Amino acid sequence: MPIIKIDEAEYNVDHLSDEAKAQLASIQFVDAELLRLNALVAALQTSRIAYANALNQALLEKQGLSS
Repeated sequence: MPIIKIDEAEYNVDHLSDEAKAQLASIQFVDAELLRLNALVAALQTSRIAYANALNQALLEKQGLSS
């Protein structure tokens, strides 16, 4: 008997209407997608920093300023 808590009220998932179960499934799907997309954003931000650092290094080398 899975229980969910919404606005301080607890509900037995087995007793929800089909419409409520569908809405809950949609919320769970969206939550999972948000987690996945946030992880992707973090990876892309890290990649962007690495590319910017590589560009900066290449520009410094071109100018003969590399250490």
